[in-house]
Amino acid sequence: MAELNFHHLRYFHTVAHEGNLTRAAQRLNVSQSAVSSQIRQLEERLGQSLFERRGRTLVLTEAGRIALDHADAIFAAGDELLNTLGERPSGRRQVLRVGSLATLSRNFQIGFLRPLLGRDDVEIVIRSGALGDLLQNLETQRLDVVLANISPPRDAATPWISHAIAEQPVSLIGIPERIGEGATFRDLLAREPLILPTVESSIRSGIDALFDRLNIRPRIAAEIDDMAMIRLLAREGVGLAVVPPIVVKDELASGRLVEVDRFPQLSETFYAVTLSRRFPNPLLRELIDGGSDRPERH
Repeated sequence: MAELNFHHLRYFHTVAHEGNLTRAAQRLNVSQSAVSSQIRQLEERLGQSLFERRGRTLVLTEAGRIALDHADAIFAAGDELLNTLGERPSGRRQVLRVGSLATLSRNFQIGFLRPLLGRDDVEIVIRSGALGDLLQNLETQRLDVVLANISPPRDAATPWISHAIAEQPVSLIGIPERIGEGATFRDLLAREPLILPTVESSIRSGIDALFDRLNIRPRIAAEIDDMAMIRLLAREGVGLAVVPPIVVKDELASGRLVEVDRFPQLSETFYAVTLSRRFPNPLLRELIDGGSDRPERH
């Protein structure tokens, strides 16, 4: 078999990082046609398409993303050789690209990623944002996984795979001064101001249904889609928070916040959303199949 032509690989590496043939050609100081020819020869050698065109932008295919990871490693190895011989040692690391819903519990994210944290051979890149933007980046191979508390709909056009990786109960939580002594769960729901997730939340419909069954008209202090903000307002005593305990686990452990009770038959499910790929990131498989290494359950 013919060996891989690293000249072709250098051209591909430049185009992949520039995302544009014109800029890549300028950087390489060659014509666009020369760049296109080199990439076609590399695709023929690999037997895979590396780019697809979307408007004026070149987007990596799944094979292209894998090829870029290897190209990055190959050229980083060259840099490492220079650094080593120049007495400037550097290490090569695997990269996991994680997208996280901006409103997701930070404690949950840390719990999910904990098996990889602190490893010298691993670099974790975390980008937060809206679910639609994160899924688009997942589809274009810019992310390996999206963490969310919503399972996106799946059809032929949106082939997401939602791995349910943790299920958390939902509790009523607040500072001891607001809870007092002797008050029942129902009394507190009817009496105290509440900090609730917004109506878009996966658990809000269950909460509203419970209020209806109990004939309670809640006093709503705030409706928030950000778990970190719910945590802060609960700590400030603005009201009693309806939240999974994992969000405020440190405050519960210290006694700064107290768990009144858990809502019956109400939970929040956390998902790791991926795409079906021929070449999945091995680090991701470690996390999803980690068993006891998954985020703690309460």
